[in-house]
Amino acid sequence: MTFELVLIVGVIVAGFGVVLVFLNKKLSSKNSDETLISWLKTMQSSLDTRLDSATQLMGQIRQDAGRFAELSLSMKNLQDYLKSPKLRGNIGEQVLKDLISQMFPKNSFFLQYQFKSGDKVDAAIKTDAGILPIDSKFPSENFQKMMAAENEEEKGIARKDFVRDVKKHISDISQKYILPEEGTMDFALMYVPSEPVYYEVVNEMELTDYARKNRVYPVSPNTLYANLQVILLSFQGKDIEQKSHRLFAVLRGIQKDYGKLGENLGVLNRHLTNAYNQMANVGTDYTLMGQKLESTKSLEEGDEIRKLT
Repeated sequence: MTFELVLIVGVIVAGFGVVLVFLNKKLSSKNSDETLISWLKTMQSSLDTRLDSATQLMGQIRQDAGRFAELSLSMKNLQDYLKSPKLRGNIGEQVLKDLISQMFPKNSFFLQYQFKSGDKVDAAIKTDAGILPIDSKFPSENFQKMMAAENEEEKGIARKDFVRDVKKHISDISQKYILPEEGTMDFALMYVPSEPVYYEVVNEMELTDYARKNRVYPVSPNTLYANLQVILLSFQGKDIEQKSHRLFAVLRGIQKDYGKLGENLGVLNRHLTNAYNQMANVGTDYTLMGQKLESTKSLEEGDEIRKLT
């Protein structure tokens, strides 16, 4: 802001310097009065315009400076607000609630789901494979110390404290919320509402190994939806696989029934063939018998003729 003021004053001074030089030249020449008056009017108008613009610019600078001061105060108040672990937790829970409410219908999840022990997990997603617990954790205090450290020693101490905090959160989630005997799945999600904190967690090999052993998987606002989609799609894949196994079992049963039906049809065909052959034999015998009867009939007629003669 000081530099801009100096620049404006310098422009005005330079303008007056130009005026003086021009006046000196004009006064030394003939018939300069009218030209000088006209030029002075033009310069006066130009200077008035420039001064008005400078005044407006100064007013705008004051307004911007005031807004910047208000913004700085608001940021400081927000930082003071976030120093409370409870308040940070409330923010994380609210953001998690909003995200899940946008992703799933109301009847497919619970908020503040309570277990028999009385412990409550921030969110629980209902799936065919069981309840998926999701708990919000915001380990930002030592993370901020680590980012603000002025030397490697301070940063190393803050990092150890940060790792310790995250491990405790992972252990708490694993022990409190992964309860298959109460219908949960055998793993849970730890929702970290800050992307920088989340990336610090997943980039720390010690933490990722510890989380994997405890079957607790960190997620962030940007990765929560993708992780849930992958999980749900994997369940759908398993369901399709199970249905495919059942379908193949049914097909194998149908194949066996088809074989048995083929055998029965073969037997029936043989029976029908035998019956047909028997029918043909009976027909032949019937024809022969008829012929014999016809021949006896002619014999009987010959005997009657002999009797008449």
